[in-house]
Amino acid sequence: MLTRRQFAGFAGAGLAAAAVPIGNAAYGVELSDDGLHIQDWFIDSFLELPDDLSAAGEAGKHFAVIFEQRGCPFCEKTHKVNFAHAKIQSYIPENFDVLQLNLHGSREVIDFDGEALEERALARKWLVNFTPTIVFFPRDAAAAAGKSGREAEVARLPGYFRPFTFMQMFKYVREDAYKTDTFQSYLRTASESYESTGQSIDTW
Repeated sequence: MLTRRQFAGFAGAGLAAAAVPIGNAAYGVELSDDGLHIQDWFIDSFLELPDDLSAAGEAGKHFAVIFEQRGCPFCEKTHKVNFAHAKIQSYIPENFDVLQLNLHGSREVIDFDGEALEERALARKWLVNFTPTIVFFPRDAAAAAGKSGREAEVARLPGYFRPFTFMQMFKYVREDAYKTDTFQSYLRTASESYESTGQSIDTW
């Protein structure tokens, strides 16, 4: 194992642009050799997902897989807006190991059920049809053992969502709220709580 560096009503609203505080005004995003935007805190991996999940759990983190593709404008926006947000910049790397996969990639990946297949085949198996899509998994590796990623996932963020909604999904998973609540309900409560302070989630 390589060393790691460390819906419904809300969906439509999530697709709109937002003015957000940026952690670094000169924030730039590098491109990988296959044209994907990358973060320096994305994990390095042998693409053996059971090992990645176990390593995340041992570090006290959750594990998530983000599917992207070359030329995807909403992938770019996720990096240049969401991942550049000061609060998101600090929260996600501290609480999640995130592995980036290419929707059309040919690298071999080992699914949680032991099946070896290319990234693009894994995407089809997990019913990932567009980008960005982020798939979240339980912290306990035993809960995913012998299952496909589609069977093991605990939450999914399909498409681009504005920073507030984006952040709430990561909190929803980190707090294990998916065990007792729907994301729509969790998000509604978080939105009402924030807006009760006189602020708008649109400018969070």
